Amino acid sequence: MNRLQPDQVEVVIAQVDAEEELSVKEAELDEMWSFVSSKRNPRWLWHAIDRRSGQVLAYVFGRRKDQVFLKLKELLEPFGIERYCTDGWGAYERHLPAEVHEVGKRKTQSIERKHLGLRTRIKRLARKTICFSRSEFMHDLVIGLFINRYEFGLKI
Repeated sequence: MNRLQPDQVEVVIAQVDAEEELSVKEAELDEMWSFVSSKRNPRWLWHAIDRRSGQVLAYVFGRRKDQVFLKLKELLEPFGIERYCTDGWGAYERHLPAEVHEVGKRKTQSIERKHLGLRTRIKRLARKTICFSRSEFMHDLVIGLFINRYEFGLKI
């Protein structure tokens, strides 16, 4: 294996324009079902991804209720999203203006694919499993750490 010498390495440092970095043209939003202790205690992961890059923008945990969606929507405000692509769940239709909301499976394929990856890698999210969380705290912590590490690239 060859080693690089310091004079062979060129480092370029550039500052990214904050306005450009936060601009998202289209985002896919969806919710993903799991449970804590038993299937009678559902827990939903609500998250949004940038349609162009596939990068997770934000996520929240909770029930499948409007107030949980509103928390996610609040986290998405700094991105200046121009168009939201969702399934037909009522919370989206009640809280997103019709002119910026597109309903349909055609434009939510990327986020559904991300769900499949999460279900494959985190057994707590599999529908039929013997691996489950016994507390909401641990459920949210394990999945949150995974997303922070593998989606946001944060060292945990």
